[in-house]
Order: sequence, then structure tokens, then C-alpha cells
Amino acid sequence: MGIVWALITAVCWGSIVLVSEKLGGDFHSQTFGMTLGALLFSIVAFFVVQPHITMTVFAIGAISGVFWVIGQRNQFASVDYLGVSKIVPLSTGMQLFGTTLFGVIVFHEWKTKTEIIIGIIAICAIVGGALLTSLRGKKGSEEDNQNLKKGITILLISTVGYVTYVVLIRWFEISGWEAILPQAVGMFIGALIMSFKHKPFNKYSVRNILTGLIWSTGNLTLLLALPLIGIATSFSLSQTGIIISTLGGIFILGEKRSKKEIIWVISGCVLIIVGGVMLGYTKS
Repeated sequence: MGIVWALITAVCWGSIVLVSEKLGGDFHSQTFGMTLGALLFSIVAFFVVQPHITMTVFAIGAISGVFWVIGQRNQFASVDYLGVSKIVPLSTGMQLFGTTLFGVIVFHEWKTKTEIIIGIIAICAIVGGALLTSLRGKKGSEEDNQNLKKGITILLISTVGYVTYVVLIRWFEISGWEAILPQAVGMFIGALIMSFKHKPFNKYSVRNILTGLIWSTGNLTLLLALPLIGIATSFSLSQTGIIISTLGGIFILGEKRSKKEIIWVISGCVLIIVGGVMLGYTKS
């Protein structure tokens, strides 16, 4: 069941950047709108399930939510430099490396020799696929190179936020239902503080409540998957939704790619799928 939860996360999270770009707004209003949607979702979920939340759980969950804001707003910000079809694969590869490193070295989630071998091959396939989707068919201009450097720098900051957000919940063994409200509160406060001077209260933040609801659904299913199949497997599987954003950026948002680049993108997506399926077998 853990694999199913992780795949639901993949579909939800794989469509977030794509949907948000279609809804419009800058990364401040997009992030703030998402946190509004996440907060609404978590409040409803809390009263339906009524989980027991201690002060420790609330504090760790809120801190986790703040780190998520760092990850998400910087991912949105990098779109301005690289576009959806480039930043999502690169962001995915960075996150996979970070979460898998923690999952395997710190939490010892791959115990047998077979799990380690399959896991390493799977991660190589996913990261290789992510890099393949970001290749350029011809040498870029000086402006393109500068944008690439800025985009990657922002994505590195984003990755630190995303990885910390996931690892904190796993480290303190907080369940999905316990974490969902504290995380949303931390997300909302973090987004409000970071975006307040940019006046995020506008029609675009209202529109992006939808992306917050989509994200919350994926977040809950990921948190439910973590104790069942571990951080390395669950987070890696959840990132296979990259395919939705990558192809959507090209065919729905109309981001320009040459025929050669489209072939690379499709090949990279196939590698990601293969790697994701292999990761499903690393949990005994």
C-alpha cells in the first residue's frame, strides 16, 4: 500500500508547477496561495480524523513546513530562469540525491546486498533521466548560461528546504495525520513572512489555493507512505511525477524545445519510470 500512496503523491506533485503556471502570478503569490490551500485542507482533515498532537509534534511539524516554503518558493522562482520543463527534472535529481543519502546512510533503509544494488541502479537511472531531460541541443547564449547558473543556484537552496522538510518528519517518526496541520501552519506563517513585503494578497494567490489542495493531497499520501516503505523508496517514487511537469511544460505551456531535445526528454522520462519501478523492489 505504501507504493500506491507514493504514486498518488507523484501524480499530485507532478502537476503542481504546471497548474500553478497556468493559474498565473509571481512566485510570491503562487507560494502564498499554495499555503492557503494547504491550511484549509489540513484544518478539515484535522477535524475529520482528530489526531493527537503533542507540543513536540506541533513544533517539529511547523519547522518542517517552514523548510517546505523555502523549497517551494525557490522552485517557483527558478522557473523564471529555466522554465518548467528544465527546472523540474533538475530539482527532482537534486532532491532524490539528498533524500536517498539520508535514507540509506542515516536511517539504514536498504539492508540487504540486493536492495543496495537495485537501489543504486534505480537512483542512477532516475538522476540520469532527470539530467537527460534538461540537455540543450545547441550552445546557449551568454544570457542563457547566466540564467542556467542562477537557476541552479536557486534550485540548490530549494533542495535544502525540500530535503529537510521530509527528513525532519522521518527523524522524529511523526505520522502523516499528526504532521499535516502543524506543517500547514508552519507553511502559512513562513510564506506570509517571506512574501509580505511583495504584497501576495491578490487574485493569483486565491487561484493558487487549488495548487495548495493538490499539494496537500500528495503530502498526506507521502507521509502515509514514509513509515511503510521508508524515505528513500517513498520519496523517490513520489518524484516520478516529474514526467507530468516536464512534458506539460513543452506541450501545454509551449516551452520551446528542438526535436532532438524532445527525444532526450522522452528518453529521460522512460529512465525515470524504470528507476521508480525498481525502487519499489528495494523495500523487503
